[in-house]
Amino acid sequence: MEVSVYNIKGEDTGRKVTLKEGVFGIEPNDHIIYLDVKQHLANKRQGTAKAKERSEVSGSTRKLGRQKGGGGARHGDIKSPVMGGSRIFGPKPRDYSFKLNKKEKMLARRSALSYKAREEAITVVEDFSFEVPKTKAFLSLAENLKVAGKKLLVVLPENNETIFLSARNVQKANVTTVSELNTYKVLNAAHLVVLESSINALNNF
Repeated sequence: MEVSVYNIKGEDTGRKVTLKEGVFGIEPNDHIIYLDVKQHLANKRQGTAKAKERSEVSGSTRKLGRQKGGGGARHGDIKSPVMGGSRIFGPKPRDYSFKLNKKEKMLARRSALSYKAREEAITVVEDFSFEVPKTKAFLSLAENLKVAGKKLLVVLPENNETIFLSARNVQKANVTTVSELNTYKVLNAAHLVVLESSINALNNF
């Protein structure tokens, strides 16, 4: 699969790059995508929620009333959840993360990229950088590529602070490197803007 390479002015350079069929042209596996996104979100959870149960609250253990004959429900001590003293089966600190095989994560990434390629939501731009961080320069780039207003993900071959800082204040734009790219980031974006030198690394996913 070949796509054109554009410059930062939105002009076709006449060059083309090849997107590997084994990465950008496979039949997407929706279940693997679901598992990878689920793992990503689960790993971000802190798991620090905690509520005290009956044995953990302070209070007297004196029985509040007689067992029978009171005309109402039986009551134990003041720490009973029925009396509002504690929580029945309350949350406890836990680890939500779970394991996913490397091959499954690789398949999920390829499936997500194949969806973007199928939707023609990938634009390849020749390598560029800004002299100084400037939000206006990044917005101008988005307008030239006709992706302004869309939820963008710019994929860089390596960290570039000026591009990152230029996009930081743009509400619907995110910048990442190939090494940090994951299924969630790909699917969370409406359009991918990929630098030309990132293609080789993506083709090896």
